[in-house]
Amino acid sequence: MSLLRVEDLHVEVDGKPILAGIDLAVDAGEVHAIMGPNGSGKSTLANVLAGRPGYDVIRGSVTVDGEDVGTLSPEERSLRGLFLAFQYPIEIPGVSNMEFLKAAVDAHALARGEEPPSAVDFVKRARVAAMRLQFDPDFLKRGVNDGFSGGEKKRNEILQMLILEPRLAVLDETDSGLDIDALQIVADGINAFRANSNAVVLVTHYQRLLNYVVPDHVHVLAGGRIVHSGDRGLALELEERGYGWLDD
Repeated sequence: MSLLRVEDLHVEVDGKPILAGIDLAVDAGEVHAIMGPNGSGKSTLANVLAGRPGYDVIRGSVTVDGEDVGTLSPEERSLRGLFLAFQYPIEIPGVSNMEFLKAAVDAHALARGEEPPSAVDFVKRARVAAMRLQFDPDFLKRGVNDGFSGGEKKRNEILQMLILEPRLAVLDETDSGLDIDALQIVADGINAFRANSNAVVLVTHYQRLLNYVVPDHVHVLAGGRIVHSGDRGLALELEERGYGWLDD
């Protein structure tokens, strides 16, 4: 059974068709890259997987670990192990990263019927994750994304992923706007997360992130459909030739 299975997914936004029949199966232990030109529906797919409001599923299904999550709220999907790293992370002034992450970890533990970690244990865990992403530990005291640079916001998304340890991480253009140093830090965080028990769906325009996070499968989304799939070699071919040849 696939960790994530998307079948015949058709989605509209404000009455406009965006996705026109997506089929995708992602097994535990795999990294899938979703590539494609602007306006192809990549971010729509990521947001629909997470249950973001404003996207109307006309037909099809999304299942996680065999459970149809189509009617679940974003919060309920999160508690079932689905994580979305935003393309444009929002700021939450007045709420520190530490408070935000502890509340999230506690909610996930309670949903699994487990005892939440103690404050001491959680602080140790958070500091280890922050240092992996080259954040000063005092960063955890700052408001969530409040006054952060673009690169800090993207690294903070990966920090959240490492601490929450989801079953399925959907990363929506986490590499956009990053310089080479920040890109490598983000890639290191993603690779540290990879395990046989979880899976990653990477949404990206370019293959440069895939130099550091090697995907098991690459899919090209165009016109609301997956029009081509392959291994990492497909991403390299797209980098060299663009997307036009797929219409040949």
